[in-house]
Amino acid sequence: MDSKNGFTITNRDHVLRAWQNSTELVRDYQAYAHEIEKDNKELAKLFSEFAEDEAVHAAKLLDLLRGYEK
Repeated sequence: MDSKNGFTITNRDHVLRAWQNSTELVRDYQAYAHEIEKDNKELAKLFSEFAEDEAVHAAKLLDLLRGYEK
């Protein structure tokens, strides 16, 4: 745990923020892939792969987050 500015940031808080960031990256990478699909298929494919990889991270973080809710 970390205490800053008079409040405590817990491990659950860190996991929640990481999950939020990860899901945002999934959306961003998907949007990039869709936007450039016609211009550069190779780069669009790379962004699609990034989205898939990040989705795996998001899923693992969500499992951890659910564990904190029990």
